[in-house]
Amino acid sequence: MQDPVASFVGSLAIFMGVSDVTMQLIIGTIGLILMAISFHRHSDSKSTVFAIAAWPLIGLFFYLYCGYFVEISDPVLILMTAAALPAGIAMSFWEWKIDDSNKDTRIWMRGFVVWSMVPYYLVFGVPYLNMAFVQFTAVSADLMLDFVGIGGYEIGPMMIERHEKSAIPISEWGGNRFILTEPLGEGGFYAPMVNENGEAVVAFILACSALQSMAVFIGAIVALNSVHWKRRARALFIAIPTIHILNVFRNAGIVWLTDTYPEWSLSGMGIFDFAHSYAAKVASLFAMFLMAIALFDLLPELHRHIMRILRPLGFRGREALPSDNS
Repeated sequence: MQDPVASFVGSLAIFMGVSDVTMQLIIGTIGLILMAISFHRHSDSKSTVFAIAAWPLIGLFFYLYCGYFVEISDPVLILMTAAALPAGIAMSFWEWKIDDSNKDTRIWMRGFVVWSMVPYYLVFGVPYLNMAFVQFTAVSADLMLDFVGIGGYEIGPMMIERHEKSAIPISEWGGNRFILTEPLGEGGFYAPMVNENGEAVVAFILACSALQSMAVFIGAIVALNSVHWKRRARALFIAIPTIHILNVFRNAGIVWLTDTYPEWSLSGMGIFDFAHSYAAKVASLFAMFLMAIALFDLLPELHRHIMRILRPLGFRGREALPSDNS
């Protein structure tokens, strides 16, 4: 059964003469611009109107990824993307109905979305940055494998897979290296890793860099505009390197498992799919949960905002806040 929402967006893309991927990016860009206006001009009485319009568009943008995650059987991301559209509609309703008692939390949520999306799509949309993140991720995993005594892996030349086109080496690509002007395929920019026998093991893409997780914490911390910048900087200094180090262990483990147990299978699922889509996802989400708890001590304002958002689900949090000392 075809998703009616995705079908409607696909029909709209055909009408406008663009690809589905480009249509999705247009939707996300419009939503992001409206949300940025609502956050950075929150004192304006019209900012709520911009937010009400932005939330469903951003929810739809992430929802449209659901079909891809269904294809690759990633249950965690299927759940998260499928919930994005109803969550966006709910946030829009919240902006419309809730009084000013929770205005600071609504403003924080706007900034959280803006400053989570901006870093990721800046890197995604600038090929030089995209390739740099991919290469850095691959090199970090390779160094970790060498450090623990599991060497013999090599990183192949950077490749690019464009939308509905075969993958080619970057050296043969004539596209703009500063601004991405064409939709990418599933792989996008990627760096293959081969073992000592010359066999392909995995391919590192931008999603392997943990940039999404970093962007979530960047957005949550930067959006705390009432908090002194020194406290926010300390929180970022703790969160970003920690996420990267944990991700290096994750990637190195996936490479080793995939290369060591190529015949392993569970209900038809290979070791890579199990390690990448299940084991590593659960471990990553648990690590992010623990990191958030650690940051609550440094940024109790962040804890207050999150508890206010979770209140409709039955959670209760403390409202009192200490003074903002740097």
